[in-house]
Amino acid sequence: MAQSDIQGLVFNIQHFSMHDGPGIRTLVFFKGCPLRCRWCSNPESQSGVEELGYDREKCLRCGTCLSVCTRGALSLTGDGLRIDRTRCRIDRAPCVRSCPAEALRLYGEKMTVGEVLDEVEKEAPFYRLHGGVTLSGGEPLMQGEFVLALLREAGRRKLRTAMETCAFADRELFLEAASLLDYLLADVKLMDDARHRRAAGQPVQVILDNLRAVRRAYPSLPLHVRTPVVPGINDNMEDILAIASFAAGIGAARYELLPYHRLGLQKYGYLERSYPLSEELVLEDELFQRLRTAAAEICPAQAVSDETR
Repeated sequence: MAQSDIQGLVFNIQHFSMHDGPGIRTLVFFKGCPLRCRWCSNPESQSGVEELGYDREKCLRCGTCLSVCTRGALSLTGDGLRIDRTRCRIDRAPCVRSCPAEALRLYGEKMTVGEVLDEVEKEAPFYRLHGGVTLSGGEPLMQGEFVLALLREAGRRKLRTAMETCAFADRELFLEAASLLDYLLADVKLMDDARHRRAAGQPVQVILDNLRAVRRAYPSLPLHVRTPVVPGINDNMEDILAIASFAAGIGAARYELLPYHRLGLQKYGYLERSYPLSEELVLEDELFQRLRTAAAEICPAQAVSDETR
């Protein structure tokens, strides 16, 4: 099979991003993630399979979707549509296509490498000199073969590449992907293993060791370390300074704090899931600014070039 024909599962392609690598970027969001961060703002990214989302507020209760569902997974109640997710087997999502109010949505679409990059290149004139494509998720490395094929094809097309990763991945795969990148963004949420397991569902040591390994293997690859600051999880000076010291120690080009937000809260409802944290949590801006200032003193940003290959 040709590299451009390899398929993967993508749930969004977003153009004109300015915050996910140098310059103007097109973001490709991959389905599947090994972590279960309690504050995750993209719950639709976690599962590695296609999922059906339902917006109860848009639903007309017309029953059109019931007539095309071949699995008997849909039924109408006084409160709206009921989805039996144990019976639902998404096959080209006829229910989504038939819904007149667009109350149903499909999270995840099978695409080939060629299809993804053809979509990316529609905006290529905007980032030929400064910018490129950023792989995001979920966790791109959950679809290793697809990611490697996409990065190789992007290189062939002279597209600059970046990847956003949680770095919880097979070491060999992680390093092979890094060899094809122009820029790497990695999240580090906590340094303490037990607390990381409780907050994100996996040990942190794999993440830290992978980042140390990629720095040793590719010392010239710009590494951008980020931390989402979450109330009750890591919104304190001790945790942030520990991560900043780690980032400085491995020679990160940049260490960035990201403020906690609840922008993905609505999507939990679409997937009929409960948000794992309290909806009342608020990150005080004054505290966030103090943490950001202190972190910048330990790991100041370096200049990063973005030259065409």
